[in-house]
Amino acid sequence: MRITISSSFLLLSSFFSYGQNPDFKNYSQAIPQVDVKIEMIAIPSGTFTMGSPAEEKNRKNDEGPQIPVKLNAFWMGKYEIPWDIYELFVFDSLDPTRNNGQNNKLDGVTRPTSPYLDMTFGMGKQNHPAVGMTQYNAIQFCKWLYSRTGNFYRLPTEAEWEYASRSGAKEIYHFGNDEDMLKDYAWYAVNSNNKTHPIGTKKPNSWGLYDMYGNVSEWTFDQYSPDTYQKNKGKLADNPIVIPKKLYPHSVRGGSFKEDASKLRSASRNASSPDWKRLDPQTPKSNWWLTEPYVGLRIVRPLVEPSKKEIDEYYAIKPIPDY
Repeated sequence: MRITISSSFLLLSSFFSYGQNPDFKNYSQAIPQVDVKIEMIAIPSGTFTMGSPAEEKNRKNDEGPQIPVKLNAFWMGKYEIPWDIYELFVFDSLDPTRNNGQNNKLDGVTRPTSPYLDMTFGMGKQNHPAVGMTQYNAIQFCKWLYSRTGNFYRLPTEAEWEYASRSGAKEIYHFGNDEDMLKDYAWYAVNSNNKTHPIGTKKPNSWGLYDMYGNVSEWTFDQYSPDTYQKNKGKLADNPIVIPKKLYPHSVRGGSFKEDASKLRSASRNASSPDWKRLDPQTPKSNWWLTEPYVGLRIVRPLVEPSKKEIDEYYAIKPIPDY
């Protein structure tokens, strides 16, 4: 899928310019007519060092050089989005809010094609993280959520994800450098039995975010580039983002239930690949679904909402056939 973004969207100074206010606190996002909520955690503005030092164990070249990054405040989902919520978007029949007159001016969302296989891959559904959506699909979920709630949600930038994951820590993991402690915070190759687990069943980081490591990897909005940090070397990166302009690759963070501890480090980066659809029997391949079950999503919301024009431009990405 090619992402087409107008020139005005490239002017991100206003899009990612949020201020602090006294009402900036954790909250629960209700979805009208449905008895589910999305818990949102207030992530304070601040400056942090992005990437890993040269001496960090298992470090990859694309994690450096380290750069100072300034970020404005935002909310982030306390948990990865579970199937219980994602299926409201996917299947018309499971969405009691459809055509109920709520937010009619916003409700024009294109829904995913029906999955061509069991998208839980037999790992479990209730309270398990949703998996297997493309980045385009994840963004359209954010658009659907906006249409239902009136609040603008999006995918985190790569910098926002790492900042929230570290939650103030500078070590390899948010809890320090002791790899043996990872099993208390994450489902990964050592303890997952090669499957996802219900969200929020491990310990959170110091900012109250669960499963930032493991369970499922998480989409960011950024185009992946191995030299992202090199381009920002020697300067303070102010709310950085690499605008996606092509189908592959996009940046994915956090590691998954399938991966070892080296892939769950706060600085570890992964890139989407056409291989993630290699089992798709369709021609062209689906714009909506992957055949690899280890990628999911977590949402963020800016403290100060962008303009309606900027919101529309964010959601108005156009997929291209993936052969």
